Order: sequence, then structure tokens, then C-alpha cells
Amino acid sequence: MFLTSRSLKRAALAGAVAFGLTTSLAHAARTITGAGATFPYPIYAKWAEAYKTKTGIGMNYQSIGSGGGIKQIKSNTVDFGASDKPLSIEELNESGLVQFPMVMGGVVPVVNLPGIKSGELKLTGSVVADIYLGKITVWNDPAIAKLNPGVDLPEQKIIAVSRADGSGTTFIFTHYLSKVSTEFKEKIGNNTSVSWPSGVGGKGNEGVASYVQRLKGAIGYVEYAYALQNKMTATQLQNQAGKFVKPDSESFQAAAANADWAKAPGFNLMLTDQPGEKSWPITGATFILVYKKQENPETAREVLKFFDWAYHHGDKLADALDYVPMPASVVKLVQEAWKNEIKDGSAKPVWTDAMVKK
Repeated sequence: MFLTSRSLKRAALAGAVAFGLTTSLAHAARTITGAGATFPYPIYAKWAEAYKTKTGIGMNYQSIGSGGGIKQIKSNTVDFGASDKPLSIEELNESGLVQFPMVMGGVVPVVNLPGIKSGELKLTGSVVADIYLGKITVWNDPAIAKLNPGVDLPEQKIIAVSRADGSGTTFIFTHYLSKVSTEFKEKIGNNTSVSWPSGVGGKGNEGVASYVQRLKGAIGYVEYAYALQNKMTATQLQNQAGKFVKPDSESFQAAAANADWAKAPGFNLMLTDQPGEKSWPITGATFILVYKKQENPETAREVLKFFDWAYHHGDKLADALDYVPMPASVVKLVQEAWKNEIKDGSAKPVWTDAMVKK
């Protein structure tokens, strides 16, 4: 989903990826393999580079999209798969897989309203839904004016900008709007690609941002890092607790921390519209998939050691690339799942508490 928003930083990682591919040939026995979602590819590559320097263990990750990652892990051609869309517990059990969240990001409404500063405009989920349904058509509509007393809203036509291509960003955005608006759920629904009733469509985050920046009165949705790096005018959103919050690392982490991961079988949980006064309502995680029964427990152990290291030592690298690390409370749940669910051929746990990196 968020791949295009970090083009500059990700371009700088090309060398790291090439390094991983080269070393994988020379040290095949000391290289773990994975494939899937494009969103986490840059941070996985960066973590892999740092981890190899520290341990000598390499990681070769194929950024082929969530569907490809699910297909490859189910075909048992990689050591782990990666997906932005969590699998249901039924699908996990059917395939003998364990799933856990690895890193997060946020989707942000952005606008082009001269005179309005970033973080100044307040919107609710239902108002955003009505804009994308074509029911609210001008910026000084009473529903928007009521949320923004004292803000000089223009009598300007609203242009709703969406993604023209299928994307995880659209999946998260429509998942949220379907939660807060029954009419949106019934008329547009939740998917990676939907039929928008009005507005214009741009390809990738760049396309949406380009339309929003060029069209006065436009509103769009992009990955947080993209809005940040391009100095776009982001809005506040009212969350489930009734508080207006700004998109940032703190509000994304609050959404993850306040989500009830413990009651989500297989960590099958979307982070949209989570409780908590500081929670950003359009937050999303990306997930790792591994087999419950490991025919090669040594390799499985190396995979878990890598992600354990990333959980405990990868925060600064994640921050530098505008990713949001998982909260410690969620990491603890994940490692309990590793210990209880991932076993070797004799049903002995592959992971133990003694392996946790401090």
C-alpha cells in the first residue's frame, strides 16, 4: 500500500537490496527468505542490512505484493510471507499458518484550501463519507462549518480525489468509512478498489497528491509519510472517543495499543476506528505469516530471531523511514503466540523466552 510515498528514501535502499541478493548466493545456508507486501519492503531491507552486519545472517525479501506473499508461503517456497490484509483465523487454520503484526502506518485526509493550515480543519468520519458519497459538495456546508467555528470556509466546490488503482491505502480508507457510515458501506463498500460515485482518480499516492495539490477545493487520502514529506495540508479527525486528533506516530501507536489484540484470533485485526482518546482512526498494520509446524526448526528459529531483533532494536530505523513500531504490549502477545503455536516435528516449541533479545 504505502510504497510510493517513500520513493526517495526507498530509492536509497536499492543498494541494500542488491547487497542482500548477492550475499544470498554466497551464504545460502545463512540467509532466510520471505516474500509479499510492498509496504514494509524498505524497512525489512534496512533491518536485514543491519541484522546481517550484527549477526552474519542475511534476509532476502521479494517485494511482490500481499497476494504473492500469501501464495508463496502457502506453496512453502519461502520461510515467511507478508501481507497488509490480515488473514481470517479460518484461513490461517486451514493452511496451518501463524500470523503476527510487524509495523504500522496511517492514512490521512489531505485538502487544498488556501488559508487553511495543516491540522486546522476538523472533520468526522461521517462527514468524510458524505463527501465521498457526493452528498456534501461545498466546503462551507453546514455540517463542516459546525465542526469548524471561527474557520473561514470558502463557498468552494469540493473535488473528491481517490485512487484509480487497487491499493491497500484504499482498503484501509474504505474499511474505516464503512465502519462509520452505513450508507457508505452499502453504496461503496470496502475493498482495495471501489466504484467512487464522483470526483477524480489518481494512480498511486503520487497521483492523488498531484490532483489535490493542483485542484483548489480538493480532498484526497494518502499515506501519512507522503503527506508529511510533501508538506500537504492534513486534517484532524474525530475518533471513536469523540476527540479530534492529528495524524502522527503517537496517535498511530495509540490506535495499536488500544486495539484489543488479545481477543483477535490470529491477530486478525484492522486498526481502523479503535477506542482511546489519542487514537488516529485510520491506522493500518502489516503482517508476517509462518507455518505452525516447522519441518526445519533451525530456519524457523532464525526467522523469529530476526523479527525479535527488529521488534527490540529496529525502532530508530523504522522512525527514520516514517514507519511506526508496534507497542511493547503487542510484541509481548506476539511472542507468546510464537512460543505456544510454532512447533517442530516433535511438537516442541521452536521459540522460548530465553531467545528474546534484550
